[in-house]
Amino acid sequence: MATKPHPPLMKKHSQTDLISRLKSRKILGVGGEDDDGEVHRSKISQMLGNEIKFAVREPMGLRMWLLFCAVAFTVTAVLALIFPKQLYEAVFEEELTTIKIFVRLYGATLLSLAVILWIGLYTSEKIVIQWTLFTASCYLFNEFLVMSTTLLELGILPNAALLLLVSRVIFLVVNLSYYHHLGRKPKKM
Repeated sequence: MATKPHPPLMKKHSQTDLISRLKSRKILGVGGEDDDGEVHRSKISQMLGNEIKFAVREPMGLRMWLLFCAVAFTVTAVLALIFPKQLYEAVFEEELTTIKIFVRLYGATLLSLAVILWIGLYTSEKIVIQWTLFTASCYLFNEFLVMSTTLLELGILPNAALLLLVSRVIFLVVNLSYYHHLGRKPKKM
């Protein structure tokens, strides 16, 4: 028996056949948009998810601002804990001997907030950074209210206290602007 030679095999070049590629990708379930409007380039990225949507797009200068706030809160807290009388006299320009405990409590509060700011500085989670900024903003707003009420009751406005009030407003505005910027929805890439 004689065997007939088989005709040469014809190779189909599917990489150049666009309709074939489209059908293959459709069967595999890649290349189309999902419910979130994201286009997956492979089945693996579809299964694992897109890590870009979890990345925090930080505003410029956020880390430097958090570092500055953490250092400022820490330094003020240490000064209030170690030198309470001198810190009070520097701000209110009057001498009181019974105020030490309250200034030290102020220092303890600031030190607790400084710890939160240091944690916020070293995290990459958006929600932790937002809560850090929000906590500092609440504190700064309350401090501004207490300081301005106290100054109105005393009927004085020393330059150091005025400078402290202005700095609290500036800190508050910058904190809230970073908080607002982090809270916005990121644009689709």
